[in-house]
Amino acid sequence: MSETLAEDGKSGRLRLVAAIAVLVAGGGAFAAGYLGLVSPSLLFSTGTKEAETKPEIAFVDVPRIVVPLAGRDRQLVLSVKLEASPANAGQIQTLLPRLSDSFNRFLSDIEPAAIDRRGVLEIIRAELLARAKMVLGPDMVENLLITEFAIE
Repeated sequence: MSETLAEDGKSGRLRLVAAIAVLVAGGGAFAAGYLGLVSPSLLFSTGTKEAETKPEIAFVDVPRIVVPLAGRDRQLVLSVKLEASPANAGQIQTLLPRLSDSFNRFLSDIEPAAIDRRGVLEIIRAELLARAKMVLGPDMVENLLITEFAIE
């Protein structure tokens, strides 16, 4: 019986040492990942990582638009950038007067009460993008970014 107790004591110490070793290894792995020495995502990636090529884009500034709101002493101020390929940026610059005219016509027809509603910015963005694609062509503009939207 004393032999069984001695073996249980040795196996208990062995389990304690193993548990401490696992905790130290886990803590070290966490510290290495936290400090940026090792990236866990690299462990799970397969094959060689090829250089990712980012698509080349150009942002074309549309002149700032200021439209008075009907019936009130307020005005809508809007700044827009068009996202396009660098090859199309020159053609877009040439057609900016037509685009500004189209944007001004749409914005001047907006009811002042509609400006105060929730979600109007997304509606304006979608409508301006549709007008840009209509004026410039469907493949000229990839996206439209509203960089300033204010009611003064």
